[in-house]
Amino acid sequence: MRNFFKQTFASLLGSLLGLFIFCGLGTTGLLLLLFTVASSRDTEPVAKDESVLVFDLSTNITDGKPSADELLQEVLSGEENKRMSLRTVLETLEKARRDKRIVGIYLDASGGTESRTAGFATLKEVRQALEKCKAAGKKIVAYGVNWGEREYYLSSVADTIVVNPLGGMEINGLSSQPLFFAGALEKYGVGVQIVRVGKFKGAVEPFILKKLSPENRAQTQQLLNDVWGEWRATVGASRKINPQQLQAIADNQALLFAEQAKANRLVDKVAYFDEMIADLKQLTKSDKEDKTFRQISLKEYAGVSGKSLGVGRDSQNKIAVVYAEGEIVDGLGNASDVGGDRFAKIFRRLRQDKNIKAVVLRINSPGGSVTGSEIIQREVRLTSQQKPVVVSMGDVAASGGYWIATDSKRIFAEPNTITGSIGVFGQILNIQKVANDNGITWDSVKTARYADTQTVARPKSPEELAIYQRNVNRIYDLFLNKVAQGRNLPKQKVAEIAQGRVWSGAAAKKIGLVDEIGGLDAAVKYAAVEANLGDNWELQEYPKAGDIKERFFGQAAEEVRAVLGLDKAELKVPDPLTSEFQKLQQELAILQKMNDPQGIYARLPFSLRIE
Repeated sequence: MRNFFKQTFASLLGSLLGLFIFCGLGTTGLLLLLFTVASSRDTEPVAKDESVLVFDLSTNITDGKPSADELLQEVLSGEENKRMSLRTVLETLEKARRDKRIVGIYLDASGGTESRTAGFATLKEVRQALEKCKAAGKKIVAYGVNWGEREYYLSSVADTIVVNPLGGMEINGLSSQPLFFAGALEKYGVGVQIVRVGKFKGAVEPFILKKLSPENRAQTQQLLNDVWGEWRATVGASRKINPQQLQAIADNQALLFAEQAKANRLVDKVAYFDEMIADLKQLTKSDKEDKTFRQISLKEYAGVSGKSLGVGRDSQNKIAVVYAEGEIVDGLGNASDVGGDRFAKIFRRLRQDKNIKAVVLRINSPGGSVTGSEIIQREVRLTSQQKPVVVSMGDVAASGGYWIATDSKRIFAEPNTITGSIGVFGQILNIQKVANDNGITWDSVKTARYADTQTVARPKSPEELAIYQRNVNRIYDLFLNKVAQGRNLPKQKVAEIAQGRVWSGAAAKKIGLVDEIGGLDAAVKYAAVEANLGDNWELQEYPKAGDIKERFFGQAAEEVRAVLGLDKAELKVPDPLTSEFQKLQQELAILQKMNDPQGIYARLPFSLRIE
């Protein structure tokens, strides 16, 4: 029997060792494969004369570049990597503006609505870059089948907009439809107690109400009005349509078929895709026998060197761009979070690096942990005492996202940026009822009155809630002081515009929360001036993804999928029911990121999505 156990153990150990070696060799083989394919592609893309730059509007435009883990996941999942950083898109369009080989830009809006991950502030920066290309004489043509407000916001800059005869256009305004869980929590016996400051702090409402409070409804309505007003003004100016006419279309038609869109001057032409290709072949002077027009994709063209075009820079003077994108969490966080400790470490390094002459903090965050926000804000303040720190606000820079911006030299935002939300809250859950209903009870033994305050076994007593409320009040007062000091505003005025209220970038500028309307490029140029760098500077982006990893997993993704026999994932537009489940999943993911050690948060309302 003893030998039997020894043999069984040895066999099990051998199997585990073999499996380990096999997995190790498999990973090594995959890395070698990636390296081999990437090496074979180690040549710069070539843009031919009389080419059109193809911009797929389903591209997922984010602030930072994808991490190595995300790129590897994309390779193994077989999903086509349609993600590009905003900075890469802007630099690529600037190269195209200067490049005589590029005669036009084709905005392809036929690939779905994945671009909806980008907010209107991001799209405005891209749109402004397209306007510069147009002013430089680049012919811009847009083609699509089913247009939404986001796709059309970019496409309206085009010289010619073409829609498929069977296609249509949804111009029905903007909306926000938050989810509320109070009824479900009540049904299943989960208790919720809230401590907060700020009558507009709507982040807690999904857990205690079944519909929007009057205050939250008012602020959401005003924000939507501001963003929609900017949309109508911008689109109207390009299409020479009065904003009131666009409002009438949204109120009375909403969904326009192809001919209706043309009749309302929203598009210039109704044509099939092959007819669109024929026009582009003429633009690029392609031969009639050619299958398609002479082209290069935006992603491929991004790999073309811009030094000969005056775009690339090479200098010892660095301007660091730090991308704070995602939920602010305590600790290190992961690649999709703004971890307080991780970003504090980045700022400490930048402060000590003599080659870093200025820092641009790009914020695209709804906020989150007050502890994480405070840790980052302290390092931003210390850095600003040694070198200029400028903030560029993206789609969202609210609550904790505004907290970390307070000690910067200058704050830039787009008119449709979502910002403000200066307020704090804490939410306390208990499962006493649901447990008791299922026969589960607790008892308690303690050495002090409040020793079991953190329990989920019962609701908090009035005395315990008073302790939580005092802490929330203290942190809110600290927040007000930071804004007052950083923005050079009277504390009383800050208290009036705070209260957790959300503002658009345009409104925030009027009340002093933002200095200038402008995007990332404007913030970088301001930082260069403040550091007295002239044109002698180069950008350096953080957090760093690593060039070798990017080369492995980025350039080789498509080839590796082919070698491994992985099919490309087709772009699928989710049905309405699936979309609602995805919203619920996103809300639950937010709860998982709420890890503040004090249980107090400075965060944008949970369900503020503009659709």
